[in-house]
Amino acid sequence: MEDWITGYKIPFGALMNVIISFIKVNGRAPLESVTDALRFLIEGLATVLQWPPPLVTILLIAGLAWALHRRIGLALFVAAALLFILNQGYWDATMETLALVASSTLVSVIIGVPLGILAGHRPMVYAVMRPILDIMQTLPTFVYLVPTLVLFGLGVVPGLISTVVFAIPAPIRMTRLGIVSVPKPLLEAGLAFGATERQLLWKVELPAAVATIMAGINQCIMLSLSMVVIAALVGAGGLGKPVVRALNTVNIPMGFEAGFAIVLLAIVIDRIARTGDSKGGGQ
Repeated sequence: MEDWITGYKIPFGALMNVIISFIKVNGRAPLESVTDALRFLIEGLATVLQWPPPLVTILLIAGLAWALHRRIGLALFVAAALLFILNQGYWDATMETLALVASSTLVSVIIGVPLGILAGHRPMVYAVMRPILDIMQTLPTFVYLVPTLVLFGLGVVPGLISTVVFAIPAPIRMTRLGIVSVPKPLLEAGLAFGATERQLLWKVELPAAVATIMAGINQCIMLSLSMVVIAALVGAGGLGKPVVRALNTVNIPMGFEAGFAIVLLAIVIDRIARTGDSKGGGQ
């Protein structure tokens, strides 16, 4: 029986190779357009972030943390963390990483939130979507890094697309959860006042689900940041690049410096983006 099962191999890998080759040959113009647009987005954001002097950017980010949460301790921590990154010589790489994370999060939200709303309103759509999302979250990142590298070449674009594939299930799932969790009496009240489906979405469902949606966006940001080292393997810059270089050369100081900079950046982004903290509270 075992010999019979293994005697004929289902050509799954060969089929995927044919599909990728077909897309590469016949979709050259759309692929180049997508590549140019995404590269312009990431490089434009990186240029904007690197344009002000570092100390000005640090003050602006610390001021943003204080304005959002009204916690002086958080603002001081953000300033100290960014000053440490500047001191270690990884400021430009940090801004490149921040541009990559912001770009991937923006693309994921633009695509993921509408899909989450659709999944919340159409259970059959979510039934089809759910196994796809499961595959996107569980498939090893190196597997879909290969086709993106073949289709888009070396550089920051395949890193961005791989990051989006890895991170986009979070806003889709959380947006869908927020929509289906809207209390039925709230929906019935909206219908009783004569609200249309569009008015019900914008004035009832989305305001009620905004906390859950923001939690999904926060997860998306953290997942995007976790991909910076993987993205560096295909030519993306940022903090992942010195980590990969340290791994190849067994450079312990560089590895710890760049790795700790990633950790600090993740904590800073998480604390600023977190919406559940009460203003004026303690650390």
